[in-house]
Amino acid sequence: MTESQRPSGEYPMYPSYGNGETAYPPPPSYQPVHPVFPDPMGPGVSEPPAPRRRVRKPVALLAAVAIAAAIVGGGTATVIGRLTDDPATTAAAGSGVVPGTTVSQSDKGTVAGVAKALSPAIVEIGATSTAGQSTGSGVVITSDGEIVTNNHVIADASQIKVTLSTGKTYSADVVGTDADKDLALIKLQGASGLKTATLGDSSQVAVGDEVVAIGSPEGLTGTVTSGIVSALDRDVTVAKEGDNGQSRGQGQEQQGGGRQWPFEFGGQQFNGDTGESTTTYKALQTDASLNPGNSGGALINMNGEIIGINSAMYSASSAAGQGSSSAGSVGLGFAIPVNTLKADLDTLRAGNGS
Repeated sequence: MTESQRPSGEYPMYPSYGNGETAYPPPPSYQPVHPVFPDPMGPGVSEPPAPRRRVRKPVALLAAVAIAAAIVGGGTATVIGRLTDDPATTAAAGSGVVPGTTVSQSDKGTVAGVAKALSPAIVEIGATSTAGQSTGSGVVITSDGEIVTNNHVIADASQIKVTLSTGKTYSADVVGTDADKDLALIKLQGASGLKTATLGDSSQVAVGDEVVAIGSPEGLTGTVTSGIVSALDRDVTVAKEGDNGQSRGQGQEQQGGGRQWPFEFGGQQFNGDTGESTTTYKALQTDASLNPGNSGGALINMNGEIIGINSAMYSASSAAGQGSSSAGSVGLGFAIPVNTLKADLDTLRAGNGS
């Protein structure tokens, strides 16, 4: 056996194989070699703690997921908010609410809150015709002066004057009428920036709901009364426009000898003969006081939404042939449901009607 001439320790020694001969160097190891880093705690080198290397990536991933979730969540909330707040979407969803003034959250559910919010959107209408002069009410539905009222308030009028709650007066033109539904749409001349009312959903009205009525009985602009919904779907029959000279509105003070607008309820005729040409509609019944001049005004729920257009009242004294000044409310008033109005708005705006 030949001795190695290399000094001991100069080269590494390798283990021998079974025959005693020196083995060739073994194949290189394929185990991963960890890099070394300076040890911040002292001299020398050390490997970084393995657990820290294993945890850092999952933590970063979790943070990214959380951020992504927040972005998605925020986007969802934004979409929902927009769907909820967009008036067109709200109406399409079935609430049927047209944008306008409603009661503030702090005043919601109070008569005072409803009156404060909606009075600026209710007007007094004075109509002049060959039959004389009459007074009614109306509801502002657009800021440039579209006003809804009863057909019988402005029928055959040669001149229409509208007075706002502020006392400012405008002339108005008739846009469209529908005698079968006793509805009319007029437009103020040169108006802008007006407070408007919100048209609600009369299909959601229930017997016993609290309501507020605003109008101009006997020419007293902005009069507020309150009560409840007494009944639904009452059949009210009224004289149509131009029927025997009786096309003027119910319960209105007429100068020049005109008679009060007649209507029929429960098989009985009130405020005079209804004549031959009549129309019947389903009405909301209320015990909120309605008096001469309330025609065309608003019946409002406690959220400040219009649920009906006041149109007729029972008056035992006027039925007996007495003058309108002695007529008064006995808790039987009737309003055209607001959904009837909303379904008819396009027709009225087009200048069409029955």
